[in-house]
Amino acid sequence: MSEFSKRRVKLVFTLSLVTTVITIIWFFLARMLDMQELSNYIGVTAPFFILSAIISKKGNLTVARFIYMVAFNLSVTLTASFIGKAGSVEFILMFAMALPFVLFSFRREKLFIGIFSGLSMIFWFLLYFTDFNLFTDTHMDAVQAGKYIYPISIVTTIFLVTYQLIYFSFINAQFYSKIHNQREVAIEASNAKSRFLSMMSHEIRTPLNAITGLSHILGDSNPREDQKQNIDALNYSGKILLNLLNNVLDFSKMESTKIELDPIPTDIMAAVRQIKKIHEPSCLRKGITMELEIDEELPIVWLDIVRFNQVINNLVTNAIKFTDKGSVTLKIAKQDETDGNVIIRTEIIDTGIGIAEDQQEKIWQAFTQASSSTNRLYGGTGLGLPIVKSIVETMGSTVQVESEMEVGSRFYFNIELKLASSKELYQITQKKVHDLKGKKVLLVEDNQINVMVGRQILEKANLVVDVAYDGLIAVNKVRENNYDALLMDIQMPVMDGYTASREIRKFNSTVPILALSASVFQEVKEKMLESGMDGFIFKPFDPVDLLNKIEEIVGK
Repeated sequence: MSEFSKRRVKLVFTLSLVTTVITIIWFFLARMLDMQELSNYIGVTAPFFILSAIISKKGNLTVARFIYMVAFNLSVTLTASFIGKAGSVEFILMFAMALPFVLFSFRREKLFIGIFSGLSMIFWFLLYFTDFNLFTDTHMDAVQAGKYIYPISIVTTIFLVTYQLIYFSFINAQFYSKIHNQREVAIEASNAKSRFLSMMSHEIRTPLNAITGLSHILGDSNPREDQKQNIDALNYSGKILLNLLNNVLDFSKMESTKIELDPIPTDIMAAVRQIKKIHEPSCLRKGITMELEIDEELPIVWLDIVRFNQVINNLVTNAIKFTDKGSVTLKIAKQDETDGNVIIRTEIIDTGIGIAEDQQEKIWQAFTQASSSTNRLYGGTGLGLPIVKSIVETMGSTVQVESEMEVGSRFYFNIELKLASSKELYQITQKKVHDLKGKKVLLVEDNQINVMVGRQILEKANLVVDVAYDGLIAVNKVRENNYDALLMDIQMPVMDGYTASREIRKFNSTVPILALSASVFQEVKEKMLESGMDGFIFKPFDPVDLLNKIEEIVGK
C-alpha cells in the first residue's frame, strides 16, 4: 500500500465503480435492442470492474489496474464488433488509449503505460482491419445503430473524458489548497523563527554588550599585570560567544538571502596577528602550539576583514577543537599578482583526528558533524563550516579539504582581491580624536548594567550624560531639555524605542536619534528608520565605533 499514493488508489476505485455503472447501462441497452449475446458478454465484464474496485481498495493496485484495463478494452471491442461501424463504439478506445497515463506512474511504470496504450490501439486496428468482424460477423442494423447507439457511444466517451477532467480539476484544487495552507504554515513558521532569533539575539547581546564594554573599560584603566590576563580572558569569552551568536544568525540569513560583503583597505598581516592572540590561550591549555606563517610581501588589499576573520576563526577553532597533540598552523601567502589584483591563499593545517574520506562532503551540511561520536566528544553546533563555505563562495572561491585519519586536516582556499593603497589604509585605521566635550546626550536604556557601562564610556569622552530608563521618560525629558543626541534602546518596558522616536518626532524633528539595538535583522533596521531614527549601532558595540557614530550624527 505504501508504494501507491492515496490519490491513485482512490482514482482506480472510483473509476472502477463508474465503469461498473456504465457497463450495467450498456447491458440493459443491449437487452432492449434484443442483442442477447452482446448483453451476456457485457454482463460478464461487470463483475471484473467490481473486482477491480475491491482489490484496489485493499491496496493491491497493480492487479486491480491490470483487471480493469483488460476488462475495459475487451468490453469496448466486443460491443463495437457486435454493433458495427455505424455505432462508433470504438471511439471509446480513445479514452482507453489515454487512460494508462493516468492510472500508472510515468516515472516507475512506463512499461505498463506502453502495454495498455498499445493494447487499445491494437484492438482498434483489428476492428478496422476485420471490418468489425473481430468477434462476430452478425452486426446490428446500421440505421438503428446510427440512430440509437451512435449518440450513446459519443455521450459515453464525452462522459468518461468529462469525468476525468472534473476529477482532476477537483484533485488539483485540493492539491493547490493544500499547498496554500502549507505555504501559510511555512510563512508562519518562518516568522516565528525570525521572532525567536530576534528575541534571542536581543537577550544574548544585551548582557554581552556589558561584558564587552566592561572588558574595554577595565583594559583602559591601567590594570595591574596580574589583572590583564583576567581581562583578556573576559574579552576572549565575549568574542567567542559573539562569534557563536553570529554563526546562528548568519545561517538564518543564508537560508533566505545571500551574505553581503563590505570590503575595506586591510593590512592582512596586522589583522591576522590578533587571531593568534585570541586562540593561543586555547592551544596552551591543550598543550599544542599555534603557528603563523604569513607572507611578509602581502600587499594592502580591499577585503571584508570581518568576514575573512570569521572564516579563519571558525576554521582555527575547529582545528584546535579536534587536535590534542601537535600543532595548528595558519598560512597566508601571495600566489599571484597582476595589475590591480592579487590572489591570496589561506590554509589552516592541524595534526588532529582527521576526517574520513566518505565523511568529507557531509561536514559542509548544517547542524552536521563527521560522526555522532564526534559530536558527543567535541560538541559544537555544526554551523561553522557551512558558514565558512557560504562566505568563501560569496568571495568568489571554494574551500577545499584534504584529510587523513589520525594524521590531520588541511583546509585551504584562494581569493582574488583588489589592491589598496597605504593612503586608503591610513584613512581607515588612523586613531580619531573625538571632539565631543560638553555635548549632552540622553542614554535611553532599561538595563542597569548597560547604563553603567554606557555612562562610563560616554563620560570618558567628555560627554554630558543624562539617563532615561524607558521610552516615556525619554519623551518627557526631550520636551524639557535640549540634547545634542539621543541613544535609544529598542526593547524597553512602558514604551519601546520605536514608539518613543515617533512621539519625539512629533515635536522635535532635529535632535539626532541613534538606535542601540541588539537585533541585527533587516526588518528591524527598516523599522528603525521608519520610526524617525537617524542611524543605528548594534550591541555589543565597540566603544570607538559608538563615539565615531555619535560624532557623525552630532556633526550633521
